[in-house]
Amino acid sequence: MSTTTNTQTQPSSASSTDFVTFGAVHLDITDAEQSLAFWRDRVGLQLRSEQDGDLHLGTDTDTLLVLHPGATSPVRRGHAGIYHLAIHLPNEGEFARVLARLFARRTFMSPTDHVFSKAIYLDDPDGIGLEFTLETPERLRSVRMTPQGPEVIDSTGRKRSGRDPLDVQELLTHLPDSDIDRPLPVGTKIGHVHLHVGDVKAGRRFYENDLGFILANDFGSGVDFHADGEFKHRMAINVWQGVGVVQPPAGTAGMRHFVIRYDSAERLQAALERVDGAQPHSGGHLVHDPAGNAMILTS
Repeated sequence: MSTTTNTQTQPSSASSTDFVTFGAVHLDITDAEQSLAFWRDRVGLQLRSEQDGDLHLGTDTDTLLVLHPGATSPVRRGHAGIYHLAIHLPNEGEFARVLARLFARRTFMSPTDHVFSKAIYLDDPDGIGLEFTLETPERLRSVRMTPQGPEVIDSTGRKRSGRDPLDVQELLTHLPDSDIDRPLPVGTKIGHVHLHVGDVKAGRRFYENDLGFILANDFGSGVDFHADGEFKHRMAINVWQGVGVVQPPAGTAGMRHFVIRYDSAERLQAALERVDGAQPHSGGHLVHDPAGNAMILTS
């Protein structure tokens, strides 16, 4: 654990909006039918279209996930790649609906209270990590990194671990109705992406200096970034799969790429001028971080 101390204090509700948002996350999977049963029937995404065998899933208005069948093995540990993608719900009622559906489907999961967010962690059939997130920055006063770990202070001044079990009974009182099969609503989004890398310092330089994300916290084995909005956890990297790890062998399930959308063509162009090796790609520009994680930059 780093001895560097960083403090993150939440701004007022008048804070600026994020200068990046996320488009669809593309995943390589082993079995289309198995994955569709998970992402549609448990997660709650709708199948929007099927194109050349690829499954496009999302809400009534937006594609959040594209599944590419054809991988020959599930996720392999000890490699760079996706730690989890995060689906952010627009309100507490819809977050509670997700929790109730997962309970009804007897899904193995870890409901966690981070204070600045409420989260539910689980894996897809190939072992790809998923987090459901409800943003609650108003519950956080500050985060201070210490040699012993993070010190989280909530809005009442109480010291919290930031990793407490979520109060699921209280959350379920916010269910708006008994329809646990209702798909994820409009307003649901990919709200952050968390990646395994092989070198934290190199990763930090890339996401901070090249792509323009803003440092939230550097805790030694990982780094959190934000995009100048009220919620301070939009990108994250870690070396929890090992220092020096590289991409898994071809044919392994995992993330193919994800989309980063800048709020202006000028901001996109500035990032492209700082990034090495950007290649034209359908809908944007394909780039890789130092660990080989792929993303498409667009505006």
